Amino acid sequence: MGRTICRADSTRDGGSLMGEYDLAVIGAGIVGLSVALAFGRQCPRARIVILEKEVRCGDHQTGNNSGVIHSGIYYKPGSLKARLSREGNQSMVGFCRKHGLAHDVCGKVIVATNEREVPLLKSLYERGVANGLRVETISQERLKELEPYVNGVAAIHVPSTGIVNYRRVAETYARLVQERGGEIRTNAAVVGIQPHADHSVVETTGGSIHAKFVVNCAGLHSDRIAKLAGVETGMKIVPFRGEYFELKPEKHYLVKSLIYPVPNPDFPFLGVHFTRMIGGGVHAGPNAVLSLKREGYLRTDFSFRDALEVATYPAFWKLARRHFREGAKEMIRSWNKHAFVRSLQKLVPDVRTEDIVPSRAGVRAQALMKDGKLMDDFVLIAGPRSIHVCNAPSPAATASIEIGRFIAQQIPS
Repeated sequence: MGRTICRADSTRDGGSLMGEYDLAVIGAGIVGLSVALAFGRQCPRARIVILEKEVRCGDHQTGNNSGVIHSGIYYKPGSLKARLSREGNQSMVGFCRKHGLAHDVCGKVIVATNEREVPLLKSLYERGVANGLRVETISQERLKELEPYVNGVAAIHVPSTGIVNYRRVAETYARLVQERGGEIRTNAAVVGIQPHADHSVVETTGGSIHAKFVVNCAGLHSDRIAKLAGVETGMKIVPFRGEYFELKPEKHYLVKSLIYPVPNPDFPFLGVHFTRMIGGGVHAGPNAVLSLKREGYLRTDFSFRDALEVATYPAFWKLARRHFREGAKEMIRSWNKHAFVRSLQKLVPDVRTEDIVPSRAGVRAQALMKDGKLMDDFVLIAGPRSIHVCNAPSPAATASIEIGRFIAQQIPS
């Protein structure tokens, strides 16, 4: 996101952020920007401000994801994720076409690499059909036409999956928000929220504002912001780092579009896969390992506060016991490149250790419930004159337009 779009606006009252607004959105990631954009369209005269603690928008989950326009095949029928990602897929493609943003609806294959995975693949196909998607079971011959170097005994094709650069999408959202009179305040970390009868006082590192309504889209810090507002969420954000490698340019021919494994239905992550990027290149990954810092993009990143919160949260140890084997595999892949490559070779056997180089990582803000279960759906919690988006990992970027509309409809006009 360029600073010409997301730099802090001129402050008032000797450098403070004093002002009165109809809506304050906390967090200038793709979801927060979409909420502001949707509410601005719904109420053109509304005074809107977005508060962002970083120096620019979209620096965390928005700017560090795989860039996939998801179809919605994985999600439980009837869930918010299933509905909003299916609708969001169409909305995102339409938005990109309207605003001239580079994208490609290239489709993807989900591949069973052995006979044990075939029943799981069939269940996934049935879920896609139940979610109203165009999904097709394909022969091995058709699979080889789509992905000549893939290994698979069975596969399904999801033609509506695409790729895009979500930082560019968020940049466009921000521009449209500002063109409609909305303000984006960077370097404005929220440190307090005081609800009153007809407004809330939002305290930031740059001063305070008054807002008739507040929407918390703080991602990795959404539970903490909710707590500042006195809202009990019943969950805690646990950060999981997703580490990627990238195929060397001379090996790009091995992947034509997107190649995914059959996911473990008991584990909330999709497994290492291949993703062709809209700007060129092919990413391989990610794994999913616990991060010891909420914004910990490097293995060496550490926050005593963040690590202590996880270590003293009983639900985390319930989760660790339940998924010990899968977690151990993810850790091994994190520290052992050969193990990572072996996972990739299950899908594309021709990949060799020397064919991949490290790429940037992302951190997923995953809500963990008190009972030790990872929340699988989007979670919106109502508070006093506020809504708190407390779980919006992938496919939130895909669904961002629809999430924004959904939330805006719940804000008093």
